[in-house]
Amino acid sequence: MLEYKSVKDSQVSITELMLPSHSNFGGKVHGGHILNLMDQIAFACASKHSQRYCVTASVNRVDFLNPIDVGELVTLRASINYTGKTSMVVGVRVDSENITTGEKRHCNSSYFTMVAKDEQGKSVPVPGLLVTDKQGIRRFARSKYRKLEARERDTKFESYTFNAEQYLKELKSENCKVELKF
Repeated sequence: MLEYKSVKDSQVSITELMLPSHSNFGGKVHGGHILNLMDQIAFACASKHSQRYCVTASVNRVDFLNPIDVGELVTLRASINYTGKTSMVVGVRVDSENITTGEKRHCNSSYFTMVAKDEQGKSVPVPGLLVTDKQGIRRFARSKYRKLEARERDTKFESYTFNAEQYLKELKSENCKVELKF
């Protein structure tokens, strides 16, 4: 296995026609179907990079920017943005294309943290990422800081260290009513 691999070594893309069976009650493609496709391509990209079976550890922020209609082509592109010791952040972009008008829309971007596993299910080291341009530096740094911010956010709100009194004032301007019972 190589010590470092470039982004291009493991990039993958798929294009799929959206069928009526993919639609929700509103007649648009169901978000769950798109999430399933995103998870599949993140798996393919991470597995190609690590040459291992990979599992999804987390998904960072999923924003549905534009609806997708039945009959449109959906293209998903995935590439490695960050490598840790055993994990990789896979950036996934989703675009739709109306096949009759040619109109293309960006529908979603998200970041999947994938972990490489061995035959016994234990996490194993992955090749590092060979960064070759400024865009690669930006993506790697953004993923690193997103990971650090998530860890900070998680520890800040741990139940055994959380101080509710610090946030009572903030909640007064929110759509909630606080009735503490002791």
